[in-house]
Amino acid sequence: MPSPRSADHSAAQPPHPPRDTVDALISQTRRLRGGVAAVRRDTTGDIDRTDDLQQRWQRALCDLAVHQLDDLGRHLDQLREGLPADPPPPPDSAHAPSAPSAAPSAAASAPDAGPRERGSLLSRVGSAEWNLLTDAVTWSDELFQIFGRAPEDGGLTLDELPSWVFSEDQPTLTALVTDCLVDGKPIDGEFRVVRPDGVVRTVHMSGEPVLDEDGGTASMWAVLRDVSELRRSERAVREARDSVRRRRDIARTERRVAVELQEAVLPVWRGSPPPSRGTTATLDLAAHYFPSSSSAQIGGDWYDALHLPDGRTLLSVGDLTGHGVAATSGVATLLGAVRGMAVAGLEPGALMGCLNQLLDTSARPALGSAVCGRYDPATRAFLWAQAAHPAPLLFRGGTGRALQPPDGVLLGATPGARYAQAGERLEPGDLLVLHTGGLRPFSTHPDTNTDTATDTGGDTGAERLLGLAPRFATARSAQECVRAVVEAFDDERREDDACVLIARVAP
Repeated sequence: MPSPRSADHSAAQPPHPPRDTVDALISQTRRLRGGVAAVRRDTTGDIDRTDDLQQRWQRALCDLAVHQLDDLGRHLDQLREGLPADPPPPPDSAHAPSAPSAAPSAAASAPDAGPRERGSLLSRVGSAEWNLLTDAVTWSDELFQIFGRAPEDGGLTLDELPSWVFSEDQPTLTALVTDCLVDGKPIDGEFRVVRPDGVVRTVHMSGEPVLDEDGGTASMWAVLRDVSELRRSERAVREARDSVRRRRDIARTERRVAVELQEAVLPVWRGSPPPSRGTTATLDLAAHYFPSSSSAQIGGDWYDALHLPDGRTLLSVGDLTGHGVAATSGVATLLGAVRGMAVAGLEPGALMGCLNQLLDTSARPALGSAVCGRYDPATRAFLWAQAAHPAPLLFRGGTGRALQPPDGVLLGATPGARYAQAGERLEPGDLLVLHTGGLRPFSTHPDTNTDTATDTGGDTGAERLLGLAPRFATARSAQECVRAVVEAFDDERREDDACVLIARVAP
């Protein structure tokens, strides 16, 4: 690199770096490159089969790092190839001859420099010198390649150079050259050029004025680097980051709307719901909703309890497919239909049939599972139907069991499906637990170290609830029973959201 304060470039060349130092740098670069490539494989996976913008952003960052390390490795390889086998000792400075005057491009264009690997870092860096005293222009071969200009046409003068630059970037180039020639300031800036073949390249220009003996500017020397690929990679990273930010904002808004809609739909009571006018509460009720641990979206699980005008009580839980606003709006529609049909006097089996028809003919087809039961305090009879849903659990005398389910298929799966009913006579102090299937926790697979849903061949949620029978037996209210369920399930990761509705028959 020529001295910024010497017009005749008479500075002595620095000694070659030791070969073993360059070899060590090459080894370190290769190890680092392998580590980045491994991170890319482990964190992004099969990115072409996913719409996850966060993973696309990570891949863009890894690609950018790998690209830069590849360039560095090729640069170091070329540096090692140019080193002499046995570097001669440095000459005595007192007897060393002065270095001949040479343009900065001479070393780059020397015959013994060797061919430049296409696309390498060195092929994207060129040098130029504009002599203000003789109007001579010296360009390196690499700079001709960057500009797509034939060497026989000669380098562009400072007057011709702006015509190759984007009109928006011409003021930038003019300011850089003026500051250098007039004020003696170093050059450091970027602009875009349009080559004769129509290709646009982004060029970073850095350089300094070369002063004569009187301190005046004799020439301007600069290094121009083609940074088009680097800027394109950076732009891809920015766009991916912005897309991730927008997607997160949308997801955050959707979650807020879904939460508000869910809170508006699900019962607001925490203990027993207030009885209808003129009736007396015969069931002690409490419920709890467990959000999913693996998804930021609200699911379609729901519970409901409604005192009917004839003194009976409707109990229901269910799970609608999907997440987010679509699922919660579907739950709102479904719950409205359940309450309306129950108030109209439909029995659980017929009510399930109507729900199946509603989902089958919906503008947005969905599937769902549910349990719907009606408790008559006069006879203490619990009449219920189910649609491919876990059966209610009955706890009595310190033990629990699942009720024998009647026939019933998934809601929305089969047009015209019929749903059977089953009855159970309850006793004072009995406890009914209605729940959805999302209580199954995640477990870590021993081979892949990934989270998967636990599979033991049965409903582990129901089995664990039955294991709480001793605590339920000593509880004094349904709310205490719910508290025991929360203590047992709330601190673990679940595959899906879930809910529990507990009804205790008054003694």
